[in-house]
Amino acid sequence: MAITIDLPQVGESVIEGIIGKWLKQPGDKLERYDPLVEVVTDKVTMEVPSPVNGVLSRILAEEGETVPMGAPIAEIETEEAGPPSVSHTGPPSQAQVAREKAPESVGTIGYLLKDVKPVGPTGGGVEEPETSQETTTVRGPSEERTRHSPAVRRLAREHNVDLTMVTGTGMGGRITRGDVLSYIEAGMGGTVLDFPPKMGRTPEQKESEDQTIALSPVRRIIAQHMMKSATEIPHAWSMVEVDADGLVKYRDAIKSEFQQREGVALTYLSFVIKAVVESLKQHPMLNSTWGGDKITLKKRIHVGIAVAAPEGLVVPVIHNADSSSISGLARIVHDLTAKARQGRLSLQEVQGGTFTVNNTGALGSIVSQPIINHPQAAILTTEAKQKRPVVLNDAIAIRSMMNICLSFDHRIVDGAESGAFLQSVKARLEAMGPDTSVY
Repeated sequence: MAITIDLPQVGESVIEGIIGKWLKQPGDKLERYDPLVEVVTDKVTMEVPSPVNGVLSRILAEEGETVPMGAPIAEIETEEAGPPSVSHTGPPSQAQVAREKAPESVGTIGYLLKDVKPVGPTGGGVEEPETSQETTTVRGPSEERTRHSPAVRRLAREHNVDLTMVTGTGMGGRITRGDVLSYIEAGMGGTVLDFPPKMGRTPEQKESEDQTIALSPVRRIIAQHMMKSATEIPHAWSMVEVDADGLVKYRDAIKSEFQQREGVALTYLSFVIKAVVESLKQHPMLNSTWGGDKITLKKRIHVGIAVAAPEGLVVPVIHNADSSSISGLARIVHDLTAKARQGRLSLQEVQGGTFTVNNTGALGSIVSQPIINHPQAAILTTEAKQKRPVVLNDAIAIRSMMNICLSFDHRIVDGAESGAFLQSVKARLEAMGPDTSVY
């Protein structure tokens, strides 16, 4: 008996996924919960396991293909009865029809992580008639092959490839993305885009030193999210200088003892987050979202922290950040940052952010203009601390100065409100010193 495996639902806001890598190939034996395929979504990179014992008989979604949640991605031959969320082979579901008609890209949030490993598929669609044959139907020599996967159609369009001239090596003569790439590499098409990217030269590159690198699923989703934020949100920007000399001296005096006692580093980011959450209480419009005909003020303060992970930008979330002390924030920041860089964040740890803080100063930046994490109202960056001569009490002094920059949604917040928020963060940071409790 053959059953169809659907792409599982992982959250209400996740509407599609990209097939990153098939961990099994047709003909491979499967045991229940064996990792079957790696799927990249706008929230996490997850491994979808096999729900039954059996043999993988057919792959319905190619690597690099974007498919909606609930769409069929594979078939398994098994003697077991599949769980309720796994539909038996037969007429195709509405999800499969939707997958064929779906846009090739949907703007979604673009922060990618790795950890979620569901114990079984949770998606499913309403069934309607279809044969159990291959997705691609092969017609006569002069007729066009129809119902190619979106990834194949997109690649053919990008390189002006006539799919009737491509020989399919998939089951039933189905044309795969690899078949199109092989056709292009043979000199019949344009620049090669591979998945994952090959670093060698294409025929065009023999005459020039230009190199084309394919977009990874992570980079593609980040690009979609950044474009959505930049095009939908009218960004405005502001910056203030912070005299962080007292904070620098205070942290230097206690950081060694703190690390010995707590086992984590006492970073400047912990102090900044504390100043931000206290200022958000005073200026709640910065902790809101735009709703078209309304603005929604968020009752909870969940602060996202941008982390440069190997796969791309990741924004884990400190939930109820206003309920933690500076030491508590230091521990949470340490744990979330480590998980992000090791690809171990859970879905819950990246959802629900209401405001984002990014420490671009760690990269040496002194001024930056960040893009807002859609649909939030604002994002704040802290820049590198520099010793500079400043005028203090009508005298010149050498102080550790730091810029803080704010990008905000001008539909929600005007200059007066954003300026007041920045001044509040500035005042709180400049007041930090020996009298500040980290507990």
